[in-house]
Amino acid sequence: MREQTIFEILHNMDKVTNNLIIQWNKFFEGDLGVSHILVLGHLKSHGKSRPSDIAKALGLTPPTLTHLSNKLVKRGLVVRKPDDANRRVIFLEITEHGIEVLTKANEEGKILRRKLFERLTDEERKQLLSIYEKLTKFL
Repeated sequence: MREQTIFEILHNMDKVTNNLIIQWNKFFEGDLGVSHILVLGHLKSHGKSRPSDIAKALGLTPPTLTHLSNKLVKRGLVVRKPDDANRRVIFLEITEHGIEVLTKANEEGKILRRKLFERLTDEERKQLLSIYEKLTKFL
């Protein structure tokens, strides 16, 4: 495959992803960005976690995670909990309200993606699914 073709694929993948994020930010009226939702999703999936572990899992810097978590705590979506064994260690834990916001954000994301992929034919969707399944195996 020509190098230019690979670049074009990557460039268009990035454009789709970026535009989906922009559309989601306009569509989702929760005053939260995608990074906030990723933190909530991590906490829902993994339970209470140390901020450093969340940052590492999501590929964020610790200061970035601090900034994100401050907003989540302030909004009541996450709480800080000290470790029972070592009070200097702090965990973040998602609240019921955080789960509700995460669920709403995910639903709105599904609606956006559904609207996008409905523009493809059944055959195009099958091809895209096959391509993504193949790429996933390499990851």
